Order: sequence, then C-alpha cells, then structure tokens
Amino acid sequence: MWAAGVHGAIRDVATLPQQDPGITPNTDGLPGLEVVRSIVGALLTWGLVACVAGLVISVIVWAVAHQQGNYSHASSGKTGVLVAAGGAILIGGANAIIGFFSGLGAGI
Repeated sequence: MWAAGVHGAIRDVATLPQQDPGITPNTDGLPGLEVVRSIVGALLTWGLVACVAGLVISVIVWAVAHQQGNYSHASSGKTGVLVAAGGAILIGGANAIIGFFSGLGAGI
C-alpha cells in the first residue's frame, strides 16, 4: 500500500513539465575571459613540457637501471614512461574531453 503511493508520487514528479531556464554559456558574461584563456593555454603548454621532461627522465632511469641490473628502478622508469604518456594524452585531449562531456551534459 505504501509502495504504491511512492511509485505514484515518482510517476507524478516524472510527468511534471520541464522548465528550461534558458541559460547558455557565453563569451561576454565576465570581463577577463581572454586573460583566463591565455593562462589556461599557458598551463597546457607547461603541462606538456613537464610530460616531455618526465618522459625523458623516466627513459633514462629505465635504461640505466636495466643496464645496472636494478629491476626495481627499471620498473619505476617504465611506470614513469606510462604516466608521462598518459598525462600528455589527457592534456592534449583536454579540449576534446571537456567538449564531449559538455555536449553530453547538454543532451540531458
């Protein structure tokens, strides 16, 4: 008896008319948007440079540790290579990733 009342209430809420507030992203809402874009672009560049440095250091650690027979450090070097490559993938694809999920959210 109680469950039927809950299901009925859920059904009633689900059939309420949707209210669209009409708010969309815009480029002129706040001053300084170009400065923020410039800063974020610089952060992307710094991130990619850090990934390149991490990759180079990790490859050197991997090679030297393998040559010396220190397989624990060689494994750490391999992990560093994967982390640097993964970071570069995520940084390089940041706009596409955010665009995808923004579009996905707009379709809800």
